[in-house]
Amino acid sequence: MLAGALYLAFDNDLFEERQLAMDLLYQFNALHPRKAEERKEKLKELLGSVGNNTWVEQRFHCDYGYNIHVGDNFYANVGCTILDCAPVTIGNNVLFAPGVSLYTAGHPINTQQRIDGLEYAYPINIGNNVWLGGNVIVLPGVRIGDNTIIGAGSVVTKDIPADVIAVGNPCRVIKDNKQS
Repeated sequence: MLAGALYLAFDNDLFEERQLAMDLLYQFNALHPRKAEERKEKLKELLGSVGNNTWVEQRFHCDYGYNIHVGDNFYANVGCTILDCAPVTIGNNVLFAPGVSLYTAGHPINTQQRIDGLEYAYPINIGNNVWLGGNVIVLPGVRIGDNTIIGAGSVVTKDIPADVIAVGNPCRVIKDNKQS
């Protein structure tokens, strides 16, 4: 799975690992909103690595958790979903608006492979100082460069360079955003 090869998503070991993540997610999402320290500790237990000043609003969903690595000053608003069947790396000073979804997992075009339960997963990498607008979807294998803004409702199907504003479905660069 982590090597990008086809794998069986409902393999017993992978199923059990997802169940363990679901246990932690249940605990995280059920915590009273005022229990800030407990929420932070539960995230540290769930995710692969967590930078300083990280905040994820409740309801949050992921597949495994341990494949997610976030830098300092990360904020994810409500309804964030990260399907982390491959590594997801999120830089420093990154903001996710409500409903952002990152999908490392996908299904083959070949019908029989889908019927057989095969999937693939490719890493997602989000640079530093990135803002993803509401309901942005990032697909498997995408890299988003530093200092980039992705407009609300965009579906990011291909890499987006640094220092730009990009929007749409499929997402495309509409403006150079280099800071002087």
